Amino acid sequence: MNRICRKFSGCLVVAVATLLPATLPAAASEGVVPPSADDLAAAVRVAGQPNAIGLARSNFRQVDHLEPRQITMADKGFPVYALNPDFVRGIAGAPAGVLRSVAVTATADSGQKATLQAMLESQGTWVAASVFSGNDEETLSARLRPGSVLLNEPQINGWYELGPDGVVLLQASLPQSPVGEFVPLSEYQRAVHGRYADKLPGSDYQRNRGIGFAQTGSAPAESGLPVAAVACLIAAGAIVVGAAVFVVRRKRRLTPR
Repeated sequence: MNRICRKFSGCLVVAVATLLPATLPAAASEGVVPPSADDLAAAVRVAGQPNAIGLARSNFRQVDHLEPRQITMADKGFPVYALNPDFVRGIAGAPAGVLRSVAVTATADSGQKATLQAMLESQGTWVAASVFSGNDEETLSARLRPGSVLLNEPQINGWYELGPDGVVLLQASLPQSPVGEFVPLSEYQRAVHGRYADKLPGSDYQRNRGIGFAQTGSAPAESGLPVAAVACLIAAGAIVVGAAVFVVRRKRRLTPR
């Protein structure tokens, strides 16, 4: 993990979540929709635009206290999937992850790295939504086996390899399963159902402004919210496991200065 890219801020969260029986058919491992080659190319092009480079420059300036003379954007994008609320709810056939963004690494002339998140605003239109310090998405994507995708459980800053039949935790700030251990999809669904099912959008927890509430869902184009706001919400989740825990946040900057 990078030196500064996933810092901790202390936040007390006390709640009790009950594991409710929930099962999904094998089809739930299917249906994770990869971006097309055209979409990936479009996301990478967006990352190279002046406003995107400005976001990266702002991140280097504010987080790393650098003033890069030059910033190089990678020519490859890495799809990032977020935990699907319908999977958490236990809806039959729902895939575990939905495409959240395409990550493109920005490198300052000093060697420091940041990650630009390109998000789909509307059909075929990608926008530079946010920049996070570090390049975890790139390094973790390199560890994926063929046929797997990178899945983020933002509430624990958890990164998984999501395959056809289950998940393997690659790293997390607050691991809920051993790193490197295979967890069948049905078992993972029961776990996230217990942790988050009563805290999803539209829940009493949200309406009562529960600590650490965040929306993790499908593409911003379907949410009705500005893309930058959705990016903030996705990144700001806090885990509730029936005990006091820490909220994990990555340093980010959404607007250049």
